[in-house]
Amino acid sequence: TKAALRLYGNPESIVSAVCAFPSVQAAVDSTVQILQCGIPIARIEFLDDVMISACNRFSGLQYAVLPTLFLEFHGSEQSMEEQVQQAEEIIKTNGGSNFSWAKDQETRTKLWTARHNAWYAALALRPGCKGYSTDVCVPLSKLPEIMVETKKDLAESQLLGPMVGHVGDGNFHCILLLNPDDLGEVQRVKEFANRLARRALALHGTCTGEHGIGLGKRKLLEEEIGDVGMETMRQLKATLDPKNLMNPGKVL
Repeated sequence: TKAALRLYGNPESIVSAVCAFPSVQAAVDSTVQILQCGIPIARIEFLDDVMISACNRFSGLQYAVLPTLFLEFHGSEQSMEEQVQQAEEIIKTNGGSNFSWAKDQETRTKLWTARHNAWYAALALRPGCKGYSTDVCVPLSKLPEIMVETKKDLAESQLLGPMVGHVGDGNFHCILLLNPDDLGEVQRVKEFANRLARRALALHGTCTGEHGIGLGKRKLLEEEIGDVGMETMRQLKATLDPKNLMNPGKVL
């Protein structure tokens, strides 16, 4: 058994920022433009208004209840100043406001509290209910379209599903809150999750950005990669696992 250890030096300077937007479209447009301009941002995360409201209540915060981006920049003092200035200009052109900036560790940690506690904050919106997290990923240029459509779908489906996203990667989640004893609601959640996955596939994305296929997305995997892709994966598994010991009958 071997283990590889890779060490990275701490950046000379780190700056974190939080800013609010008038709409989901404006927040995600800013994300796309920042990345397309080649600004070397280290982290960029999205929380919608429902999630921000939940985080405010759960963590005792006072963020504006609006779609919000959390950003982090790494680099030298000089490069940081340029990165922050460029990002701020883009954000302002999209209506961004309520900026909060932080350089020291303690303040940066406080700024990121909302994102770090998002799952528990969402669950607290409906005590006693369960959380079901969706997970799709699309090309960055398609991110505004799918997130706006998904927000609309949530409202039309009468589902409570705060949205969070690792939007710098084109990946986002809806944390759907449901009563497992309400079979009608459970069915609406399943139908919503399938629509969301197929919406991502239609935009040349994937039905899972990081959570995996598991049991629930086997049909979606077939739709995503097709018969040839599935057969190729079966042949690879047969070669690497001729006795079919690894997850027999699960995905393949």
